[in-house]
This record gives sequence, C-alpha cells and structure tokens, in this order.
Amino acid sequence: MTRRRLIAAASALVVGACAAGPDYAPPALPSASAGAFVSASSPALQPGAAIESDWWRLFNDATLDGLIQDAMAHNRDVRAAAARLARARAALREVKVDRLPQADAGASATRGRDSGTSDASTSFDAGLSVAYELDLFGRVSRSVEAARGDVGAAEADAQAVRVAIVAETARAYADAASAAERLAVAGEIVRLLDQSLRLTQRRVEIGLNSRLDTARIATLRNQRQAEIPAIAAERANALFRLAMLTGRAPAELPHAAGARTTSLTVDRPIPVGDGAQLLARRPDVRAAERRLAAATARIGIATAELYPRISLGGSLGASAASISNLLSNPIGFLLGPLISWSFTDHRRARARVAGAEAGAEEALAEFDGAVLRSLQETETALSSYANVLRQREALRSARDEAKIAAGIVRAQQREGQVDSLALLDAERSFAETQAGLASINGEVATRQIELFRALGGGWSK
Repeated sequence: MTRRRLIAAASALVVGACAAGPDYAPPALPSASAGAFVSASSPALQPGAAIESDWWRLFNDATLDGLIQDAMAHNRDVRAAAARLARARAALREVKVDRLPQADAGASATRGRDSGTSDASTSFDAGLSVAYELDLFGRVSRSVEAARGDVGAAEADAQAVRVAIVAETARAYADAASAAERLAVAGEIVRLLDQSLRLTQRRVEIGLNSRLDTARIATLRNQRQAEIPAIAAERANALFRLAMLTGRAPAELPHAAGARTTSLTVDRPIPVGDGAQLLARRPDVRAAERRLAAATARIGIATAELYPRISLGGSLGASAASISNLLSNPIGFLLGPLISWSFTDHRRARARVAGAEAGAEEALAEFDGAVLRSLQETETALSSYANVLRQREALRSARDEAKIAAGIVRAQQREGQVDSLALLDAERSFAETQAGLASINGEVATRQIELFRALGGGWSK
C-alpha cells in the first residue's frame, strides 16, 4: 500500500469512528420539583422571584458586607477549594494533550571494542519520532469528556464551599449581634428588678411589707443576673468563630465586628424562586450532575480498552562515526500504522467496564439524592422561617401585654392596693417575655440565613 493510500484509509477510519460507551444525557428531574414550594405561602416570602446572589445585603449592614468580603479573600476552606479546582483544570489540560501528535527526539553515543581486532570505535545516532493516535474508539475523547465533568464538579464544589462560608460568616455575626441584644435586655431586666427591690425594701422599713417579699424579688433578680455571664460567653464564642471564618486570629478581629447590639433582620419579603430555579442554582446538585457526566464518560474509556489502539507513526534517524558526519550521512525513515491491542486480557477489560457502569449507577443515585435533599432542606427552611415569624409575633404581643400589666401593678402597689407578691409575678412575666423576644429575634435571623443557604444563594464572583 502506498503512503498516499495509507493516509486516505486512516482518514476514512477517523471519519467513520465513533466513541465507545453511552453518550451522556442529563437525567430527568421529578416533575413536581419544577413548581412552587409547598411551604412558600407566608406573606414574608416572595414565591417566583429569583433570589439575589448577594443576599446578605438584604440585612443592610455594611460591617457584615466587609466581613464576607474578608472571608472570601482569606478563608482557608475557600482557598483549599480553589486549589482543588486548579488541580482539576490542570488534569483536563493534561488529558487534552493526548489529542495532539506526540513527538520524541533522541541522540546517543556508544563506544565499543571489536573482540577479534581489539579496535575501539565510536558511533553516534540521532533520531526523531512522531506518533498520532487515531482515537477510533473514543478513548481520548471520552477521557477529555470525563476530565471536563471533573472540572465542572470541582467548580460546583468550590461554589458550595463559598455558599457555606458566606452563610457561616453571616451566622456568626448574627449570633454575636443577638447575644449583644440579649445582654442589653438582661441588663435592663436586672435594673428594673433592682428598682422593685429598693421600693420593697423601703416598704419593709415602714412595715408595709415583710422580709419575705424582698427575698423573693432578690431571688428573681439574682437569677436574671446569673444568666448574663452565659450570654456574654455565647457572644465571645460567636466573635471567635467569626475571626476564624475571616482568616484572622481572635485578637485581630476589628472592633466593628462586635459593635452591633441588635439582631439582624430582613424587613421585606424574601424572594425564594421555585423548584426549577432552586435545582439550577444549588451547587451540590450541579456537582452531582457533573460527576454523573464524568462517570458516564468513564464507561466509554473502559469500553475503548476492549479494542486496539491505532496510531500513525513515523521516524527519522541517522548514524555516523562522528558528530560532524550525522547530517551528511543518509537519513533513514519509517512510516506506518502502529497497532497495540491486549486482546488476551479481555476479562480484565470487561471487569473495568462493569466497574465503570456501577460507578455511573452510583453517581445517578447520588444525583437523585442531591435533588431530593435540596428540596427537603428548602421546604424545611421555608416552614421553619414561617413558623418562627409567627412565634415572634405572639411573643411581641405577650411582651406588650406583660409590660402594660407590670406598669399597672407597680402603680397599684405604690398605692397599697396589691402586695409585693403580685408585683413579683408581674415583673417575672415581663422579664420572661422580654428575654424570650430578644432570643426569638436572633432565631429569626438564624432562620433567614438558613433559608438563604438552602436556596443556594451565595458568593458568585
């Protein structure tokens, strides 16, 4: 066969070749997942409206904005995820090299002695070889496809880390602010109880109350005072966590990070989109889908090993007794197809195909699980947020009523209409509702952040 016919035949084989293994198609999603969320009927939610990627700006807090910027720049987990993505991209570039002709150049010098004549001689050799795999059965193309799937999964994993770090940073800041609000409320309750205690002590001095009355109020006052150190510890722990998330030592956290004394809150309906938007946005779902694509491509890689590898190869070479004669001596060449086929090892190859198929089944199950988990987490977060808002409204009403009642009882006690026990009950009710409202304000912020995280909102730059 002439060289021209050989090249023409190889070209025909390339055109007619097809990649081994199944072609990837994105898996079907549950039909119910595309609609509105079951738990999105609260007036505090805005179904259908797309969530903003920088959702934390809805809190309208410049300090929080700056802390999240710091976390994205300095957090160790974010940096590690970026490194894993860079490694996956490097692996893709390496696999793509197999699409190109591979060239090797070499030179050698040998010195030997003839056993018969004892004459020593030196020879020099130089050569260049080129080989190009025709990829008739798609081994190379499937390898590139699998590497692209790995890159897509690594990109989604990196996004998932960013989403988590944004949410954890906002959560730590919200916890510190909530603890500061609870500290202020606890201090105010102690101050009010101190006033009641002083008033009761004066009434004891003039014989209008007994020592038991002051003991009861003092007990309540000391109980509330004892809660303050635990709340202060919660605030400090939240600030330490915030320092770690932003890549700082605790002593390096700026003062502004702990300056807020009221709980975070979003005062407008939260956009939540729908199921279709959720599944397109959640990075864990995207990562699972890309891993499924990579696993499907690896079936083709394993299947291609059942068939021979065919390459077009050529080499040029020359030999001479001295380096100066290498270029002047005749140059030899070889050109032809190179075939490599381990046809005696089909059992091992078929086992690899079976393993790759099982890997794809596993990836499909994990994708289905990621879809269901994202829907479950979002519905749970929506329900929890709607219920905590109702709880806050009830506590607000209770706090307002308890405040009115305590004021009335104080006036009645000053006029001698009620005893100190009635005042104690009123003060206790007001203290409990005030402290409960401060705690629920922090819980609302926590539920909002959990909802944003479940919806897949987070840093996208």
